[in-house]
Order: sequence, then C-alpha cells, then structure tokens
Amino acid sequence: KEIGFTIISMTLSLAAVFIPVLFMGGIIGRLLHEFAVTISCAILISGFVSLTLTPMLCGRFLRTPGSQRHGRLYAASERFFDGTLGTYERSVKWVMNHRVTTMVSLGVVMVATGFLFVLVPKGFLPSDDTGQVFAATEAAQGASFDDMMRHHFSSSVGGNAGSLNQGRLFMRLKPRSQRHLNVDEVIQELRPKLASVPGINAYLQNPPPIRIGGQLTKSLYQLTLQSPDTQELYKNAPLLQAKMSELPGFQDVTSDLQIQNPEVDVQIDRDKAQALGITAYQIESVLFDAYGSRQVSTIYAPNNQYRVIIELEPQYQMDPSALSTLYIRAPGGQAVPLDTVAHLTRTVGPLAVNHLGQLPAVTLSFNLKPGVSLSEAVTEVERLARQNLPTSITTSLQGTAQAFESSLTGLGVLLAMAVLVIYIVLGILYESFIHPVTILSGLPAAGFGALATLLIFHKDLDLYAFVGVIMLVGIVKKNAIMMIDFALEAQRREGKNAADAIFEGSLIRFRPIMMTTMAALMGTLPIALGFGAGAESRRPLGLAVVGGLMVSQLLTLYVTPVFYTYMDAFQTKLGRFKIFRGREAGPRLGRPPGEQLAPGSD
Repeated sequence: KEIGFTIISMTLSLAAVFIPVLFMGGIIGRLLHEFAVTISCAILISGFVSLTLTPMLCGRFLRTPGSQRHGRLYAASERFFDGTLGTYERSVKWVMNHRVTTMVSLGVVMVATGFLFVLVPKGFLPSDDTGQVFAATEAAQGASFDDMMRHHFSSSVGGNAGSLNQGRLFMRLKPRSQRHLNVDEVIQELRPKLASVPGINAYLQNPPPIRIGGQLTKSLYQLTLQSPDTQELYKNAPLLQAKMSELPGFQDVTSDLQIQNPEVDVQIDRDKAQALGITAYQIESVLFDAYGSRQVSTIYAPNNQYRVIIELEPQYQMDPSALSTLYIRAPGGQAVPLDTVAHLTRTVGPLAVNHLGQLPAVTLSFNLKPGVSLSEAVTEVERLARQNLPTSITTSLQGTAQAFESSLTGLGVLLAMAVLVIYIVLGILYESFIHPVTILSGLPAAGFGALATLLIFHKDLDLYAFVGVIMLVGIVKKNAIMMIDFALEAQRREGKNAADAIFEGSLIRFRPIMMTTMAALMGTLPIALGFGAGAESRRPLGLAVVGGLMVSQLLTLYVTPVFYTYMDAFQTKLGRFKIFRGREAGPRLGRPPGEQLAPGSD
C-alpha cells in the first residue's frame, strides 16, 4: 500500500519516455522503433510483476526482523549505510537551511548543461570494428578497361574490377583477439603504404554498421554540388575539392568528376556530307558497327544460343587513326572515307555526366581522421561552400552526412517530446501542474553528467549516446518520485508541512533510492567499460547513462527537497484561484503562512 502508487508512477512515466519514439518517422524512428517497443514492454511487465508476484514472494521468503542472525559482512554493510545516512541527514539539513544557495547551484548546472551541449562534438553512428576494410581504387582517367583487368586483384583479397578506371576491394581482418590494432588503426597504417603505389589511388574506409542512402563513393561522406551550368559546375568543383583537402581533419577527399578522359571528337562537315548524300545516321551506324556491339546474327546450338557481334579487330580498336579507314556507302554506291565528311580531333572530355534531380551534379566524398567529429566536419564543409561557390551552385549533403544533419533536429524534438509526455503522465497521476515540474527538476543534473562524461572520455554525442540520454530522462526521475510521493502522503495523512514531509521522505526513501541507482549503474557499467565485440559503438551509451546517474544521484538528493518546498508554496498560492484549485490545492499541502523551515533558513 505504501509504495503501490509509487511503482505505478515510476512504471508509467518510464514507459512514457518511449512513446514519442514509437510514432517518430524518418531514419531515427526506423532505427529506434524496435528498441522502444522492447523497452516499453519490458518496463510494463516489470511493473506488473512488482505489484503482483513480488509481494507474494516477500510474504514467502522474508523473515520478521530480529528472527534471524546475520554475519559480519551484513553488520559491516549496515554500519556503513547508517554512517552514510547520518552524513546525508546532516547535509540535507544544511541544504534545507540554505535554499537560495541550492537553487543558484541548480541554475549554474542548467547553464553548464547548455554550454556542454554546444561544446560536445556531435556524431551519428559510431564506427564499429567489424574486422572489414573497404577500399576503392582509382587509376588515371585514361586507363583502359583491359589494363584494369590485367591488374585485377586475386579473389583471395576479394576484388571487383569496378567500372572503367575504378575498382573495389573488400578485406577481412583477423579476429579482434588475434590482432593488437583495431580496424581504424589498420587503415591508418595501410594508407602511406598504398600511397606509394604508382599509377593508382586507394581510398580506405571502415564500412559503417548501417549504410544510409547516398551513392557508393570512394569515401564515406558525400557533398553534392548541382547547377544547370555544367561549365561553371566543372570549374568550381575541383576548387572546392582542393580547399577541402587542405582542412586538417579531412582525408581521402575525392570527386566523381572525371573530365580528362581521352576521346576522339567527330565533327561532321555537313556541307560535304549533304553534297555526297550521306546522313548523320549513316555516320553514326558506321561508328557503332566498328566500336559498338552490333548483333548481326544468332547461332542456335542444341543446348544454347550465341549472339554474333560485329567489331573491328583489336589492333584497330586501340588506334584512333584507324577511324580514317572506315568507309560510308553513298547513295551512288561509292565508298566514302569517314575523314572526307568529318573532322577527327583528339581531345579530353567527361567520362560520364552525373545527374541528381535532373540537374548536372558533382559529388565530393571525404573521410575523417580519427578524433574528428562529423559535426565539426559538416560545419567546415558548409563554411567552405559559402565562401568559395557562386550562388548558382547549390550544395547538399548525401548519405550518412545528410542523415546526421537531419538527426540534429529530430533528436532534439524527440527529447522535448519525451519530457512533455512524461510531464503529462505525471500531471494526470498526481492531479497537479506543479509537482511534475519538481519531479523533472533533476533532468539538468543528468544531462550535465552525461555530457561531461562524454567530453572527458572524448566520445561524440552520437545516436547511441542520445539513446542513453533518453533513458536517463526516464530513470533519473524515480528518485524524485520516491521522495515526493512519500511527502504528499505525509502531508495528506499526518498534516505535516512541506519541509518536514520532504525531509522525512528523503531519509526514509534513501535506501531504495541508493539500491535502484546502484542496480542501474552496475547494469550499464560493463557497457561503459567496453567489453566484447562491437563494444566501441555501444560505449557512448553506457558512458552517458553512468555519468548521468552518478551526477544526478548526488544532486537530486539535495535539489529535489528544496525545489519541492518552493513548488509547494507556489501551488498553495495558485490554489487561491479557482481555476487551479484541485485535489491537492489547499492548506493540506501548503506550509502555514509565516512558518519557518528552520532557524537561519533562506
């Protein structure tokens, strides 16, 4: 009976944290939907078991105090707890007598939390050591397909000839326990060795755990430039690429713009062609017959069929001067050399013209050096684009970088919605506008602890760390719920004032508060320490939860009692107005006018 409503409040408010996640769209909603469903179901089942099965088990297994003897370990732990409780009792008395100082400290923590949020680097999905390395290779733009095939890597490495002058490699490393370097360190060690190979460039990357949108480029992150004017686009894209290469935190800056590919330009002399009765279609057909894949027949075998393709002999295909030996049949029947009706010019041009959204586009891709956050990189790239590109060229991030940019807003909205839903649920449970604010007063301390821990351990505030922050929103408020629920009952049943009720509640609920917090800490500590496969990606989540719990545990034990007295007095004043008068309004919860908390209180 004493803690039944407390359990209901904690269970429903904790499950309510994940309600916004269930209805959130976009990439964040898709990534976190299963997580939210699993956690919410587990919380609700746990609350049901706590209200039904646990009381029955307590009646079966718990003994009457004093009916059994305990060992030395139990006695020592009880003495330690009694000493800790005595220290807390004396310190909370001092805090209650210096309420203004405590509230100023809470304000400082809130300001520091906002400062840390700006200071901590942001990320999206942390890199994970999956034991795989992806490499994209690029030869000179004039490299032929046959030359690339001659240098094709063996299947033991896992090569792919790619297209034209490009190739791809997939390398699998030894298990993590058999190598002393992680995958990022292996990549950094391979880079200078591959850079010394003449005639080819290699771009290494650690494949992300989830590839989100974007095209498969030589580097992980992409920036796309678009413009209807191809000349201006092709002129400014290499300039921006050079500027990005000079940034200290960038590496493997490359582009899909290839405009130096050797080619032969065939310009038709239309006057001569018309005089001879030769059309452009005839010239095109001759060129396609010689260098295309013209099917002239099909050979049918008993078990298969074979297409017959007409083409020049290989020695003529590689010689541009062989174009002059091609002949076109004129209407009169005579054979006219190609160079009679066309001018052949050797030049360079684009290997392909890429488009995005029906506009010519150039995609710049880049990797980041270890220790450089994606938020810093995106800021630098956008700054360079504003400074160096004309207004006719538009830029947009693609793939993982685009998902990160949209997640900054999405995660902020998710956090705000989680806090709002908790406030609504607590307001319904306590039939009060004020006490939910008191319960949520510990959130700044949790945010400060989580962000400070990430900053100390040089971790980004990525998606996993933000999940830890969302979990903190649900976990941290349980301390305040335990104290405030007891204080409300003491005011209703015993007629105590707010100061005495919350003081007694903080002492009586000190043990369960410590027990639940330590259980949560011990559960997330292995994640924070980073054991097992894929530990690096999960570590920010554990660090955020552990840091937030430790700081919030220390601060909420003192801030919540003081904040409760202020909010209770505020609610008493609101109770004088009919619109705010409810079940909790009135003198039962308020301190009589003029009553002091203790001698010398603020």
